[in-house]
Amino acid sequence: MIVDETADIPFAAEQIYYGASFDNNLLCIAEKEVFVLEGILNELIRELQKNGAFLLDPKETERVTELVLKRDSGGGYHPKKEWIGKDAAAILAAAGISGAGGKLIIARTGMDHPLVMTEQMLPVLPIAGCASFEQAVEAACRAEGGKRHTASIFSRDIDRITMFRKKIETTVFVANNYTLAGVGFGGEGFAAMTIAGPTREGITSALTFTRRGGVLAKGALRLV
Repeated sequence: MIVDETADIPFAAEQIYYGASFDNNLLCIAEKEVFVLEGILNELIRELQKNGAFLLDPKETERVTELVLKRDSGGGYHPKKEWIGKDAAAILAAAGISGAGGKLIIARTGMDHPLVMTEQMLPVLPIAGCASFEQAVEAACRAEGGKRHTASIFSRDIDRITMFRKKIETTVFVANNYTLAGVGFGGEGFAAMTIAGPTREGITSALTFTRRGGVLAKGALRLV
């Protein structure tokens, strides 16, 4: 997910909190990491806290990372099975972190932090600051890993939304809403929890069994 400086920040925070905490972030389409322009990073975090998110400090971030992720033989990370789908409160307690929190834990991280580059499937959301929109797009594409699965953006700039959509080429692409909207939950997508993203069938209609993709091009909305 990308959030730029033109976005409605309170609205974006509300939607991100809901989407990333829904079912403890188990869904493959859920918001897994956020790349935000540095000028609005603090504002977005404050708004997320207003919605109930618990902000980790740097030391707490590393404790939670060690708790929920495990390094694999290839040098990468994968989530520890015992923490997949667990509540935010249980994760905080196990990490020895006290404080009242809601359903989502957030952490300021670098763009290549293990929490960013690993699909955790638990309610810990890393937020990375970016110096420019172009850097945010590059980081988002790197984190998505070419799987062409799901991406989203909060922005009022149609050209930026178009650029990101064309660069990342995901089956599910949502602008200015939580990603659940991409599978028909409060949005225009078909209600389907299986999207067959890697094989490119995408979300299909029971009427035609064909994919209808929303595309932004040349400053205007169109469907292909």
